[in-house]
Amino acid sequence: MALTPQDIGRIAHLARLELAPQESERMLTQLNDFFSIVEAMQAVDTSGVTPLPHPAAVIQDVHLRLAADVASEPNQREANQRSAPAVERGLFLVPRVIE
Repeated sequence: MALTPQDIGRIAHLARLELAPQESERMLTQLNDFFSIVEAMQAVDTSGVTPLPHPAAVIQDVHLRLAADVASEPNQREANQRSAPAVERGLFLVPRVIE
């Protein structure tokens, strides 16, 4: 996938960047170099490779410490909403910001 100067102009416009012609040319070269590396990586056959749970698992035994997904705090919604200026059906009401 090779980008064109028009692609760089569109990306710069979307990112609200103003690029000088030499900056645009340098960006085009850098992005195309990056995409060529990605294409080379995608060409590698990884069909027999087991995915790693963590990058450090290559050099050491890594055990992910995952906490159990359980509620550890009691529901204190009513106490937390007592100081709110406006509440409706358990939700905080806030002023409209966008018309």
